[in-house]
Amino acid sequence: MENTRKLLGRVVLLTVLLTSLQACGGGGSGGSGPVTQGPPPPPPPSDPVVPPLTAAERFSGGAAGTSVNSNNVAFSQAPPGIQSNFTLDANFKGGNAIFRNDNEGQGPLMNASTCQGCHLRDGRGRLPADSDTPFSSIFLRVGLGNDADNNVIPDAIYGTQLQTFGLASFIGNDPTAGLSSFGGGATEAIGEGFGFIEYETIAGTYDDGTPYELRLPTYKVRELSYGDFSAGVQLSPRIAQQMIGLGLLGAIPEADILANEDLNDADGDGISGRANQSFDPTTGQTAVGRYGHKASSASVLQQSADAYRGDLGVTSSVAPEESCGTNQASCTQAALLEPDQFPGDVDVSDLELAFVEFYSRLLAVPDRRGYDAATESWDPQIVEGRTLFFESGCQGCHTQTFTTGVGEGSVLGDIDLNQLVPDAAPIDVLTGQVIYPYTDLLLHDMGGSCQAVTRENADGSACPAGDNCTYVLRCDGLADGRPDGLASGTEWRTPPLWGLGLVQVVTPAATFLHDGRARTIEEAVLWHGGEAEATRNAVLAMPASERAALYAFLESL
Repeated sequence: MENTRKLLGRVVLLTVLLTSLQACGGGGSGGSGPVTQGPPPPPPPSDPVVPPLTAAERFSGGAAGTSVNSNNVAFSQAPPGIQSNFTLDANFKGGNAIFRNDNEGQGPLMNASTCQGCHLRDGRGRLPADSDTPFSSIFLRVGLGNDADNNVIPDAIYGTQLQTFGLASFIGNDPTAGLSSFGGGATEAIGEGFGFIEYETIAGTYDDGTPYELRLPTYKVRELSYGDFSAGVQLSPRIAQQMIGLGLLGAIPEADILANEDLNDADGDGISGRANQSFDPTTGQTAVGRYGHKASSASVLQQSADAYRGDLGVTSSVAPEESCGTNQASCTQAALLEPDQFPGDVDVSDLELAFVEFYSRLLAVPDRRGYDAATESWDPQIVEGRTLFFESGCQGCHTQTFTTGVGEGSVLGDIDLNQLVPDAAPIDVLTGQVIYPYTDLLLHDMGGSCQAVTRENADGSACPAGDNCTYVLRCDGLADGRPDGLASGTEWRTPPLWGLGLVQVVTPAATFLHDGRARTIEEAVLWHGGEAEATRNAVLAMPASERAALYAFLESL
């Protein structure tokens, strides 16, 4: 299987090179055609190019893929090249153990006690069952807009993320012990607030009369423990994403991502993606954002350290400050009582952080379903659905394929048993891979708008400051109204589609989109607006058989 992956990868690269040569007059009869300046004009949106479906495409992650693609641990595998190497396999398993277990010095405020507590089986999070169940693998970003350098302005008390729990929820048998309550926070660090969701049903029909239903969420926060939000507060719901293929996305050359930017829609297809930019404290440089719902992190290490701090209350050399805000004296006091373990008085060592980074970068992408190796053919319905995917314009954001550059080693160093060795070597299995992630990693305006966050009583009437108010976020479409770096309140990073059909195999209760509102892949498609409105309208116009083929293709990814 490993040799097959490598051979097919070479065949795909050779095919691309030959095609390019022929297009330039370098492979035909004599190559004596006229010379032109610059690239040919793009095809019109009504006549998209549909690349041939090859056998190689079943290996979405190239050599960093896995044949485990049919059960609830499909997102938890190492690539075969890692499993066959004793040292690398040990590093992967060591990172897995840290990822799944509690950490020393966690809290005082947190959203979960382990990384696995949000990324269930390394997959997506799940929504609370009802409005009385606390958030766990979904949380609310907080902010007051951007400053002049496009950094999020934190709320004076609650910073840039609301933590649902205090540590007491995870050290006893009563999860409610660390939840917020009116007037709380004076003597112990308890959760900052209780978020919940209410839904409105939106009914619609396809052009052929087939009905569908969507659910529009309204987000609310009650029981703020440490005082009111600042005036003009902005809230943004974010659900945990699946972890597969992160190292491959990080190895895509930055120039290849930027080549897909179309800031002024020069090709006239209605799509104008742009890259977010992120200051990466691990390198001291600004780079293209690749991770997070708004592409606000440039590296897996940065993303991991930020999640450690924001979600688990675990500090590191990359993110050393506790998440205690002003007016949270109990949080600050509890943090001071944590044991001093590592240089800089942080909670996790660079070695442990490197283990988690390695594990997160090397989680393998499951192979596609729908290919019959015996007949060397794809399921005809999947072939049809893939053609419809391209013809309806989905590829305008969900770019099919990239070739990775060098999978650089960690800036923290190579893991050598119980120490880090400087100048980490590149990771071979991430290097030079032909991959099929179906994302451009760019920001796109997905439409919609938001009202200013309101302060309300339980009956919906206005609530004066200083009372026990409920804060309410109401939006139309997919907007959240909160900028994040260069991303506006209507822009989101194009999520990779690889593994899409396994999301609910790994976590049956998982749902889709940035806030989990879509219960099915179909609902996620129908929520598309803004730059993707024409594509959604094309899907609405499809007859039932074509819709079934399109969704079969998406399920095969």
